[in-house]
Amino acid sequence: MLHANSGARPAEESEIKKIAFHDPFRGWSRRHAARVHAPFRLRWWTVRVKTRIAEYPRPDHFLLHISDTHLLAGGAQLYGSVDSEAHLRALLDEVEASGGRPEAIVFTGDLADRGEPGAYQRLRELVEPLAERLGSHIVWVMGNHDDRGAFRSGLRGDAATGEPVDEVHWIGGLRIIVLDSSVPGHHYGDVSESQLDWLAAELASPAPEGTILAMHHPPVPSVLDLAVSVELRDQAQLAEVLEGSDVRSILAGHLHYSSTATFAGIPVSVASASCYTQDLNVPVGGTRGRDGALAYNLVHVYPTTVLHSVVPLGAFPTLDYIDAEESARRLAADGIRIPPARTPVAAPAEPVTLPA
Repeated sequence: MLHANSGARPAEESEIKKIAFHDPFRGWSRRHAARVHAPFRLRWWTVRVKTRIAEYPRPDHFLLHISDTHLLAGGAQLYGSVDSEAHLRALLDEVEASGGRPEAIVFTGDLADRGEPGAYQRLRELVEPLAERLGSHIVWVMGNHDDRGAFRSGLRGDAATGEPVDEVHWIGGLRIIVLDSSVPGHHYGDVSESQLDWLAAELASPAPEGTILAMHHPPVPSVLDLAVSVELRDQAQLAEVLEGSDVRSILAGHLHYSSTATFAGIPVSVASASCYTQDLNVPVGGTRGRDGALAYNLVHVYPTTVLHSVVPLGAFPTLDYIDAEESARRLAADGIRIPPARTPVAAPAEPVTLPA
């Protein structure tokens, strides 16, 4: 298991710098250097400057977590008014415009609202060109609205069987395990005994950089009463498999709002939907969907923690903007250095799937 940050203070570094002072009219004082009186002359002073090391280095891995796209074939709209395709296009455009380069884009289920082959084809047309430009690996996860046969043939090019879509992806030394929690013909979630056996066998060998578990139905409570009817069932069995494993975080969707909890001692991050969301300001006991408040998550994997950040979709008034160059200048002026990420760890790249 990977343990939490020990809390030790970062070390300070010192480096020798040669600094030039030129003041034709008066003396010029700077920290770490005495007053210089050198009119019309350039003097070089050698000083020792202390650098504070940031508490955390650059992340080892960066993932994008998107959920519940609910695309319909032929560009049809959800409920006759929600343009889920337009919302997804806007999300992908924002991601690309940010300059971020996720190593993997993880879609945690309910990709096609009715499991239509045409919807999966359209999803590929939207996502694959972006992933290629960003250099991102795509991880597809089954949801309760998805059809296993159409999912397999449309997104993976496999035979259209009805077997669970469970697999393993490697991002360097980080393992992403996809667990199919869908139950054909139903909207609640469940994981079969054979799936749990497969998961336990896979987790028996720890990954060099730990494991991220991606599934659709989150193993967490819901603040909306009606969601209990479609929750993940028999969660205790899954907890038994996960306890003591190298799973560092669980990514899920299904709820249509952002939420976090722990399960079997493991942090769970539920991404909101890219199509429509649930309004948590609804009167207590009720449920109310809305065409808005869409969001996706950024996942940064560090040596000692996994950080999940919720990103609201849309443009908002800008209060201030500091670009990367100015940010770097200010950090340098304050003597702060962010260490680079660790050397990438090599691992198998081919996914391993549960035999049909």
